[in-house]
Amino acid sequence: MSETLASAGAAGGEDRVPFAEAVRVWARVAALSFGGPAGQIAVMHRILVDEKRWVGEGRFLHALNFCMLLPGPEAHQLAIYLGWLMNRTRGAVAAGVLFVLPGFLAILGLSIVYVALGETPLIAGVFFGLRAAVLAIVLQAVVRIGGRTLTSRPKRAIAALAFVGIFFFSVPFPLIILGAGVAGFVAARAGVPAFLEGGGHGPAKDGLADRDSALGEALPDHARPGTAHTLRTGAIVAALWLGPVALLVLALGPENVFARLATFFSFLAVVTFGGAYAVLAYVAQAAVETHGWLSAAEMLDGLGMAETTPGPLIMVVQFVGFLAAFRDPGALSPYAAAVLGSVLTTWVTFAPSFLWILLGAPYVEQLRGARATMSGATVTATTTRNPAAWPIPALAISRPIRASIFCPSRRIISRSDRPASTLVTRICSSTTAMAAAMTWVASVVRAARSVVSVRL
Repeated sequence: MSETLASAGAAGGEDRVPFAEAVRVWARVAALSFGGPAGQIAVMHRILVDEKRWVGEGRFLHALNFCMLLPGPEAHQLAIYLGWLMNRTRGAVAAGVLFVLPGFLAILGLSIVYVALGETPLIAGVFFGLRAAVLAIVLQAVVRIGGRTLTSRPKRAIAALAFVGIFFFSVPFPLIILGAGVAGFVAARAGVPAFLEGGGHGPAKDGLADRDSALGEALPDHARPGTAHTLRTGAIVAALWLGPVALLVLALGPENVFARLATFFSFLAVVTFGGAYAVLAYVAQAAVETHGWLSAAEMLDGLGMAETTPGPLIMVVQFVGFLAAFRDPGALSPYAAAVLGSVLTTWVTFAPSFLWILLGAPYVEQLRGARATMSGATVTATTTRNPAAWPIPALAISRPIRASIFCPSRRIISRSDRPASTLVTRICSSTTAMAAAMTWVASVVRAARSVVSVRL
């Protein structure tokens, strides 16, 4: 991808940061990026702003505000934006690819283990404990984000309407986000105070001044593109993203599993706002109920993988693609099809982020100092997390043993300020042995019963 984009990214100007050093730092950021978008953004801020002093506080927040307005994973888009600022197009590609690569490899390996050994007592016990602990993290995220976002009566009213629409009337997720965004825009234009404040998560507005950073406060040369450059960049990235989708649909037909994965997750990348937890409601509903690619319990196992590996939480879609292709491999072997499904799903999920940033960032940089509002969409994105979370308690406590893991886990997480990934790893390490042992004992008991019944 970097070679293809080389000519499109050859706008004038030198790299603001040595590229080799930037690549090493982005690899470090990727390896430490646990805990969802809030934790990942905090890691980027600590390393790029506080430690390296490459990016000033104002510029960091300006980039974050733009990324929060886009569909897709905001932390991934922020990495692409900052990589582009420091090292132009090749920096954007390096930052974006490295940000997802460790998580992709980890989840791919775990997915193979899951389908190969998932029925063995030990592995079943691992995912048994992991599933219950991760459920507690999801619920705590809903409570925490809702408390930060729903700060006024108008916002709570939009939240309530969005919840009723998606939970009771099955209104499509994109329509709810669109309606809430329009409501927030109209309210802001009308001067409603609750919708005039900025939204989001991330660092505070004091810190390293732009003029004291390696980037400085001047507009970089590559932030002054011409129309031809912009159109060429957009065409290249759009072709890299949508070209494989069109080829799959034309060559295999729209009902083929690979074509369905490509079209669904390409559509998902365009319409999902509000972060990974907001997207999970839509993904779970479509993947489980509409397409039947996996079960609700398997979706939770995939979420557990994404929670405990580095990279964006939306990497759970890779697990969905893996299982979907594994169960409908066509002429391929199940494992070969599963790996291809995993790669395809990851590609169409994250490729659009490069398009949004490489097209929009040069013009957004010229607007530094302007203020944008996204209160309506932020409120609704918070609310649409809840329909995904409502079935979770029932699933979590449907068995007494799982409830005994879920309830203490949620209490620990709600009272701790440690990253979610650290907590879930520690919780799972203490519960996995118990769950695996109980699963093994249950299998022994079943085997003994079968032996006794045969003898009788």
